[in-house]
Amino acid sequence: MALKIGITGGIGSGKSTICKVFSLLGVPVFEADTVAKTLIDTDPGIRKGLIDLFGPDIYTANAGVDRKKLAGLIFNDEIQLAKVNALVHPAVRAEFMKWADSQDVPYVIHEAAILFESGFYKMMDFTLLVTAPDEDRIKRVMTRDGSSRGQVVERMQKQWSDNEKRKLATIEIKNDNRELLLPQIIRIDKQLKEYGKIW
Repeated sequence: MALKIGITGGIGSGKSTICKVFSLLGVPVFEADTVAKTLIDTDPGIRKGLIDLFGPDIYTANAGVDRKKLAGLIFNDEIQLAKVNALVHPAVRAEFMKWADSQDVPYVIHEAAILFESGFYKMMDFTLLVTAPDEDRIKRVMTRDGSSRGQVVERMQKQWSDNEKRKLATIEIKNDNRELLLPQIIRIDKQLKEYGKIW
């Protein structure tokens, strides 16, 4: 059975880039956020739940969820966000477990923006936290998404701080332009592959 390794980091921390490096090293990566977006469109239980919450107009004519409308309804409403998460998270968990059990490798990675906040970390054997200086994160997201500085800061403020996440993380990967990233990733990969052999 493959070890389950959760990886997370605040917006703009570089966790997606780091996951690509792990993938190049032959590690299967489960992108929870991408899977969640697919399930929102395709899972009958989630579909029914969202329609019950927000009405049939939450889905578009081509059967996909109206992402802009949904985001507007939950962005500043913690109660509605919690209800949506209660629909989506169990389906993502089930999908991950099925996927992980099918992998014949020493370890797999579960990438999730809200690994700790969602409780997904409890399913993991170890967790990796990617951190980066706030200013670097802001610049990356502004460049990537075309967002304003204020928009990025607002999104950052809605996420747990790195200090909160450190309390639950097994290993921290520093993406701060001081410590080289690749040696950190290769060292962790080697440790996990060795550990996986005796697991």
